Amino acid sequence: MVEFTRRKLMATSVAAALGASVSGGAGGRSAGSPEDADTARAPWVNGELKRFSSTALGAEVTGPFVFEDGTPLYSLQHPSRDNPAPYDKSGIGYFSGFQFSLDGDNDDFDELSIPQTNEEKGVVRGADADYEFLAQEQDPINGGTERLGVAQTPDGRDITQDEFAGTQYGDAAYNPDCNQFVATNESGTEGYLFTNWENSPGNVSRIPLSRDEDGEWNADLENAINVANTDALRDLGGTRINCYGDLSPWNTMISSEENYSHPRVSLTATVGDIEEKGTGKGLVGAGQFWNRPNPNEIQEAVEGYYGDDAWEIQGWWSLTGLEFLAYYLGAERVDQRSDSAVDSDDEESNTLTPIGDCYPNPYRYGYHVDIREPTAETPKPVKYYVMGRAAWESPDVQNDLRTVYGCSDGDSKGIYKFVADEEIPSYDDPMDVAGTLYAPKVTNEEAAKNVPPANVDLEFEWMELGHATNAEVESWIAEYDDVTQEDYLETHADTDWREDLDAAVEEADGEVIENGNRNYVTNEEIIEWAEQYESEGPDGVDEELRKVPFLETRAAAKEVGATIEFNKAEGVDSVDDAGPGDYVYFAISELNDDMATVGDVQLERVDGGVVYRGKLEDDYNVSTLEPVIVGPDASDPADVANDALINVDNVYVMDDGRVLCCEDADQFGRSYANDCLYVYDPATDGQGRANDETGDDETADEAGNRASGGDEGDSGC
Repeated sequence: MVEFTRRKLMATSVAAALGASVSGGAGGRSAGSPEDADTARAPWVNGELKRFSSTALGAEVTGPFVFEDGTPLYSLQHPSRDNPAPYDKSGIGYFSGFQFSLDGDNDDFDELSIPQTNEEKGVVRGADADYEFLAQEQDPINGGTERLGVAQTPDGRDITQDEFAGTQYGDAAYNPDCNQFVATNESGTEGYLFTNWENSPGNVSRIPLSRDEDGEWNADLENAINVANTDALRDLGGTRINCYGDLSPWNTMISSEENYSHPRVSLTATVGDIEEKGTGKGLVGAGQFWNRPNPNEIQEAVEGYYGDDAWEIQGWWSLTGLEFLAYYLGAERVDQRSDSAVDSDDEESNTLTPIGDCYPNPYRYGYHVDIREPTAETPKPVKYYVMGRAAWESPDVQNDLRTVYGCSDGDSKGIYKFVADEEIPSYDDPMDVAGTLYAPKVTNEEAAKNVPPANVDLEFEWMELGHATNAEVESWIAEYDDVTQEDYLETHADTDWREDLDAAVEEADGEVIENGNRNYVTNEEIIEWAEQYESEGPDGVDEELRKVPFLETRAAAKEVGATIEFNKAEGVDSVDDAGPGDYVYFAISELNDDMATVGDVQLERVDGGVVYRGKLEDDYNVSTLEPVIVGPDASDPADVANDALINVDNVYVMDDGRVLCCEDADQFGRSYANDCLYVYDPATDGQGRANDETGDDETADEAGNRASGGDEGDSGC
C-alpha cells in the first residue's frame, strides 16, 4: 500500500517479504527526527477520533467493510510470522458480537486502549468485540483445486516460489486488501465477499458468505474461487498489485491496480527535463525498464554504473514479479537462477535470461477493474482503461453514475477525476464507455506555502487531459502487446545478447537511461503531445498522440503543469448515496517530500499525513479540499503520537457519515508498533452528514480545535 520514497532504499528481499507495505522511512525515522520539526496543530482533529481496533504486529489495517447489520470486517495483511497462531498468517476477519449503530454517534463503542503487552501486540484486538477469521492465506478453495489468493499458470500450477525460481511481489496470498460484499438478498445476510490480493500476478477472490441466526458470519470456502484463475481475467492480461477498491452504485466490486512501477520519470522530474538536459541520468523512473531482463535489478545496476552519481529509480522495487506475471500468461519458463544460486540452492535469485514470448504489456496494468456479473458462475471483469493509468489505491464512484475520483499512491503522484459522457452502467458494452480524464491544478498555492496543513484549504481546478472511449484506449494499448525482454536488448544494444548477455544488458541500460525506452511510448511523443496540448488544447492534438494522457497519465499531467505532487494519496470514499452537499474524503498518508518542499503546494511538513474532505457541488465536482484530520510530526513523542492517526491508508465512509480510518504507519515516537483502525466522527447535523455551521463567532478551524480538546497550536489529539 505504500511506495518507497527517496529517504531510504531498502533491499529487494524486504519488498518481496512485505509487498507494497514497506514505507521509505520504515526503520529510518524516530522521535526527534529533524526532518519533521514541530508543526502547529499537528496532530489535530476537526471532530472526534476514537480507536476501535489494533491489528497484529507487522500487519496493516486494510480492506475495511461494514455489513448492512453494522458488523465491521477488515483484512489482516502481511502480519509478522512471529505472532502466535492464527495471527501469523494473513486473512480476512470480522468482529463477532459487535455492530455499529449507524446512527452517526461514536458512543456505540468504548475506545480501545493502546496495545501494551507482548500478548496484546501479537493479536487483533477490537473494542467490545473479538476478531474471527473467515478465511486465511492459501486455504483450500473451489473443491480443493485452488488455494485462496494464489494465482495459477494456465495449466493450473500455483505461482509461488516453491514452484518457480525468480522474484515475487510479496509472498503469495500474504497481502489481502480491499473487501467488498455483494449481497444477493434484500436483508444483506447472504452474498459474495470479493477480496483483493496485492501481489504480481494480482488476484481477486470471491467467497460465498452468509449470516446465521446468531448473527455470526460463515464462509463457504468449498465454493470460493480466485477470479485470477478464470479465462475471463487472464484474457485481459490478469492484474497487478490489486490494492483497495469500491462497491459501485451498480453493486459490483471495483478492484484497483496499484502499479507502482509505472513512473517513467522520478519524483518531480518531467520528460521535458530529460530533453533539456540531454540525458535521463538522475531523472528516469522504473517504467522505462519494464521489459529489461531481470528488471528489479536495475537499481543495483545503476549504482554499479554511476557510483556516487547514482539515483533512486522511482518504483524499481515494484518491478519484482514481472517474470511470474509472464508465466501466469503462459510464457515458457526460463531458468532464472545464476550458477552460484544453483550451487547454493537459492531459489529466490534471478538472472538476466530474457523472456522472448508472452511477456506482459505494461500498458495493460494500472487500472480500475470492474467485476461485472459478480454472481455468475464466472464473473466478467472489465478494465476501465479510459480512466487513466496509475498506481491506483482506490476509486470512488459517485451517485451520478458518471463521476469517478481516484487516488494514485506513491511519492509525487496524483488525484484524478474521470467524467463519463453518459451513466456508466447505461452502456450496453463497457468498452463503449466514453469520457474525459482530468488532473488537478492547485490555484491558491501562495496562500498555502509554509502554512500548517490544518490552517488552509486547498483550492484547485481540473485540467482536462483528454477524451476517449474505453475501446479506443484498449486499441492503443494493443500496439505494444508483442514486446518482450528480448526486444529490450535488440532495440537498445548493438551487442548480440546471445553472444555476450552481460555486455548487451549494460549497453541497453545505458541507451534507455540516455534516450528512453523505444519499445513503448517515447519521450518525443510525450513532448510533442504537450506542445500541441498547450497550443491547440486537449481536443486539438494529432490523432496518433491522443493515447499519451491515457497510457502515460502521470508523465502527461506533469508535462502540462498539473499538481502531481501529492505524496501517497491512499484513500478516497464517500457515503454510498452521496449527493451535492455531501463530502468525499481523501487520505494523504504523508505530507512531505515534494508536497512540502517544491512545486505548487509547499505546506509545512507533517509526516503523519492528512485526511481532507471535499464537498460535492451540483455537478458532483470537488474544488476545495478541507483538512479534517492531521497526523503527528515524526518528531512527536509517545504522549502525542500514541493516540494520533498516523499514515492514514484506506478510508471507508459508513452509511451514517462516520469514517473508518486505517493505518499503514511508521512507529514515529509511539510506544507500540501496531497499526490501528480509528472511527472519525465529524461535527454532524443529526442525520449523519457533516455540517459546517459552527456558530456566528466561531470559525470552522476553531470549532474543530475545540472539538479535539486543544487550543490552537496544541499537539493534543
